[in-house]
Parts: sequence; C-alpha cells; structure tokens
Amino acid sequence: MKLRIVAVGNRLPDWANAGFAEYARRFPPELPLQLTEIRAEKRAPGVDAASVVKREGERILAALGARETVIALDERGAQIGTRELAERLARWREAGADTALLIGGADGLDGAVKARAAETIALSRLTLPHGLARVLLAEQLYRALSVLMHHPYHRD
Repeated sequence: MKLRIVAVGNRLPDWANAGFAEYARRFPPELPLQLTEIRAEKRAPGVDAASVVKREGERILAALGARETVIALDERGAQIGTRELAERLARWREAGADTALLIGGADGLDGAVKARAAETIALSRLTLPHGLARVLLAEQLYRALSVLMHHPYHRD
C-alpha cells in the first residue's frame, strides 16, 4: 500500500517542502508517503471561482488511480482525532488499496472530486495556508502510523 497526498499548488515556500520531506522520510518502505502536486489554476479578472475549482478538479481526477481509495479533505468534513485517524489508516492498510488524500486549491474541491471520495474529513476548522496543511497532514499521518506501531511518538 502507498499513501499519497494529492495537493493543488506547486510553488510552496521552502519551509513547507522541507516539512513535508521530513515527515515523508520517516515512513517505512512498506508504507511510503508520496506527494503529487497539481498545478493551481491561474486566476484572472472575470473568471469565477467555480470554473477555477472545476478545472483544478479535472486535474485532480486525472491524477487518481482507478483503484485508489480517495479521502477528501474539506473543512465541512468529519472532525476526527488522532486515534480515529489511526483507525482509518489501519482500515486502509487492511483493504490493501493505495490511498490518496486530497487537498484542494484556495476555493476547495470540486463536487465531482468530492463525489469520487470514499469519505471526507476535516484537517481543522481553522483556515490554513496550503503549505501548512500539507505539512500538518503528513505529520498527522505519521502520528497515526506511530499509534498503530505502538511507538512513543504519540502520547495520550
């Protein structure tokens, strides 16, 4: 099984790239964490947010594997804690399919992308910059894996 973060945006600050890389390198070879960056749609005067989200959504859907389990991140998704994320990670591993977690662009994920998702979870109710969301998701996935491995990284 592979874990993959599919995120809109490919020009992030160095600290965001370094933070993601730090957590990704901690994952074991049998469960690698990968990143697929989706080019953000250029914003122009007179172009509405819905058409921007739709075009980004088309690129996200094109990047997904037909058999991948898809998890959408959305502020209106289920609010879960670390233990619940660990339980989900265990289920995804047991299912054996690769899993893609999606981070949308500035205006979120298109409805067609959300419809492709097996579930929708919220990373936070706070508004986060995309670079920070990417690092936070990588860290929380690592923490969830640590829970499953009974590693002392996570303490209740």
